[in-house]
Amino acid sequence: MTTTHSFRLPLLAIALWLALISPAGANTCPDWPETRLEREVQALAEQIALWDLSYHGEGVALVEDTLYDQAVARLNQWQACLGQSPTYRPLQNVVTTSTSRAHPAAQTGLEKTDEAGVRRFTTRRENLWIQPKVDGVAVTLRYVAGELVEAVSRGDGERGQDWTARARALPAVPERLPEARDAILQGELYWRLEEHVQSRSPESGARGLVAGAMAQQSPDDAVLAQVGLFVWDWPDGPTDMASRLSGLAALGFDTADYTYPLDDTRDAAYWRRHWFDAPLPFATDGVVIKQAERPGIRRWSSSPPAWAVAWKYPPAKALAEVRGVEFRIGRTGRITPLVWLYPVELDGRRISRVSLGSLERWQDWDVRPGDQLAVELAGQTIPRASSVVWHTRERAELTPPVPERYHLLSCLSLAPACHAQLLARLVHLGERLGMAGVGEGTWRALIDAGLVDDLLAWQRLGRADLRQVPGIGQARAEALAQAFGEARHASFAAWLEALGTPPGGDARLGDWEALSNMSVDEWRARPGVGEVRADALAAFFGDPQIDAFATQLRAYGVAGF
Repeated sequence: MTTTHSFRLPLLAIALWLALISPAGANTCPDWPETRLEREVQALAEQIALWDLSYHGEGVALVEDTLYDQAVARLNQWQACLGQSPTYRPLQNVVTTSTSRAHPAAQTGLEKTDEAGVRRFTTRRENLWIQPKVDGVAVTLRYVAGELVEAVSRGDGERGQDWTARARALPAVPERLPEARDAILQGELYWRLEEHVQSRSPESGARGLVAGAMAQQSPDDAVLAQVGLFVWDWPDGPTDMASRLSGLAALGFDTADYTYPLDDTRDAAYWRRHWFDAPLPFATDGVVIKQAERPGIRRWSSSPPAWAVAWKYPPAKALAEVRGVEFRIGRTGRITPLVWLYPVELDGRRISRVSLGSLERWQDWDVRPGDQLAVELAGQTIPRASSVVWHTRERAELTPPVPERYHLLSCLSLAPACHAQLLARLVHLGERLGMAGVGEGTWRALIDAGLVDDLLAWQRLGRADLRQVPGIGQARAEALAQAFGEARHASFAAWLEALGTPPGGDARLGDWEALSNMSVDEWRARPGVGEVRADALAAFFGDPQIDAFATQLRAYGVAGF
């Protein structure tokens, strides 16, 4: 979507910036007036601040990490649409001057890339190594003569929060190294997990748990013991990777257990798949590919370096903005809210709509255009909305259908507000009677042309009638007339299903006359037919319009009627 030019950054600048921070499938600028966008930016900023307060102040994650990241990116994106500098950062990276420290070696960012980018990176370089990208919070540790003297959070990469006192309380962070040497170590504080398989449990909330532990005033010993340390670099260590890994092992760190050279046998794709499916003691969100050789630490900066890239896993959930809500009415009168989304991608699939399943869920969630939903793949195949991440501040008016208006015997013929259910009934009928090539589009065209106004009106149509419908030529009319004529020869059992007979109305019990003469008590006596189903069967066979349909079918010579 676009917005007015009066409050947009230069097109090229915003496009380049959004490509770096936007989640896959995110739209660019909302098609809202500037005043509304300002209100929504404020509302989203307040929501993110609430999440931050919860998991940094209380250690409670109110939203999954991946959705949090996408929400921050969405906020920065909207700020850019307003011509504002996108400056919001998670609290774990916020630097306050009163407690900040300069990093002894800059914490470099990482350029995020895809499979094609990995191929470009690896084909132009030699002596490459790979590590899992541990999902936690980054820290720089400085040791002098083997003693921990400083711990600094990532912050902006150049300065971070002073975590020295808290780091000394973490059992995973050694206060003294086994060698009396100076060392600067960079790594990830992670939440310990037992045999964690990322592909099975992508949303562990591990990063939020660590951030909460580091921010709490007085976490107990059990919480501190849950925080592990993975050292992923030694900026002032040996210049070659093999020596760095052996040196870190001598200092008591397990970096070498998760750092491997890339070769023709085990390339980046192999290790990415392996760590995605293998049990690990921490959560991961991708892999990091790095050259063994890199510049000296005085040349490091917080910008993404040329010697390393990150190849992240596809997100388990995507943040999707609601475009609109459609209420579909099914054959039996069930109302299903269908949510149309600005398309997002998950596991290579483009998702533009999800079903909420029931009118009750829509009412509970109160989904309106502009709301942001968490979307995932159920069973890795079926897209579904798992939650409302936040509501847009401006609420659109929606008028859902009245549930009491629709039921098993409503809309057997065309009446006000009956188009959708009658259409669903006709689609079902065509499928059960084996009408090849007669689908929803055909039935819709016949209804719109005024030729079909009840469940059996199509039986009265001849070839000349069908040719009147826009889009139906002579050949198509011949095919439809043949399909309609052949449907009369379907079995009695198929016709019962086509008319929408409730389960239990078995053709083996007799013809239409026998079924329509059965009382509620007789239906209840049938195996597997309970009280509710018996009432439904008695109501169906006793309905005047259904009985009229049966009479019509009998006149046409349909077997069983």
